[in-house]
Amino acid sequence: NYNTASGALALRYNTEGNYNTASGYAALNKNTEGDKNTASGTYALYANTTGNNNTASGYYALYANTTGGQNTASGYYTLVSNTEGYFNTAIGTYALRYNTEGDYNTASGYSALNSNTTGMYNTASGSIALNKNTTGNSNTASGYAALYANTTGKENPASGYYALFSNTE
Repeated sequence: NYNTASGALALRYNTEGNYNTASGYAALNKNTEGDKNTASGTYALYANTTGNNNTASGYYALYANTTGGQNTASGYYTLVSNTEGYFNTAIGTYALRYNTEGDYNTASGYSALNSNTTGMYNTASGSIALNKNTTGNSNTASGYAALYANTTGKENPASGYYALFSNTE
């Protein structure tokens, strides 16, 4: 199977998954058939069962992921709620924290895209950028608190410190 596990309960339930690497307490714990996943940190990719090609680094990174694939999470509680989302990248504490099924999102910075649940094609760069976005699509926020209050708005570009801070739609 070409799997590597280091840490108590790491890859505990793996049955058919191949080419996985788990390092840390309960990393990739529930994985059964997922392939080519890398989890480093306590509870990283904990609930993953069949998701493939995910990389999680940090405490609780991609914790709830079950079937989502091609995701990258680096940092404390990044993409922690993701279950079925694909092609997401989160870097920084709480980045994309509540994303569940949103796809093709990129968040870089503390709490960037924190509240996103199903929004797609969003890019947030900077601390608390697009922080309140839940279902908005195709937004781009660059700078501290850019598009902070946006919840459902779509196709909004914002660049700069507090740019479009109060915009909701």
